[in-house]
Amino acid sequence: MAFELFIKPEAEEEINQAVDWYEGKQLGLGYDFLIHLQSYFDILKTEVPIFELKRKPSYRELPLNRFPYVIIYELLDETVVIYSVFNTSQDPLRKRK
Repeated sequence: MAFELFIKPEAEEEINQAVDWYEGKQLGLGYDFLIHLQSYFDILKTEVPIFELKRKPSYRELPLNRFPYVIIYELLDETVVIYSVFNTSQDPLRKRK
């Protein structure tokens, strides 16, 4: 089953900030982050791994392996809504949703 992926504007901004930050640290690293993140989005569009519910009503978290980020998402019918791509090195109280 294929799922539609909807990335909220707030999550897009977090992604852009991460890409800029990694590019500032090392040329090409921001692109690597984006490619790595896209591979997780591709998985969510095709398989939707169901991870433990982290917050009510039904928010789930998918941690990235290579970078210290977690994708906060919700499955609504046939759509995966991405609420945040959160840097786990930040204060957890700043997590969206």
